[in-house]
Amino acid sequence: MHDLLVNQAGRTLQSRFGLSATDYSVLAELTRTPSGRLRILELAKVLGWEKSRVSHHIARMTKRGLTDREECADDGRGAYVIVTPAGREAITSAAPQHVEDVRRLFLDHLSPGQIALLAEITDTVIEKIDT
Repeated sequence: MHDLLVNQAGRTLQSRFGLSATDYSVLAELTRTPSGRLRILELAKVLGWEKSRVSHHIARMTKRGLTDREECADDGRGAYVIVTPAGREAITSAAPQHVEDVRRLFLDHLSPGQIALLAEITDTVIEKIDT
């Protein structure tokens, strides 16, 4: 179900906004921070990706002007990923459609009770995984 939802919602992101589902995930995480930047390892952790996958994907996004890299002044081995103005504009444009797609493809088919139960199950599973 997750893969079907991501693929379907991703088609709209790609066709209308030129963003892949993974681009959207990266931009969403970066724009959740007040500074619009995260260290590569932090981004990898929140996305659940390997560091190499993040590095490769960020390189592609940087070529498209959506992100940039900034060396960490405190730690020469580390780097930050930064959302660019173009990246911020891209997610700002795509987010309302993405929210509508998630609602249309998923939430609209569930009763309030099912949504509450799903939230409870999700919280329990995430709590157990995080411990």
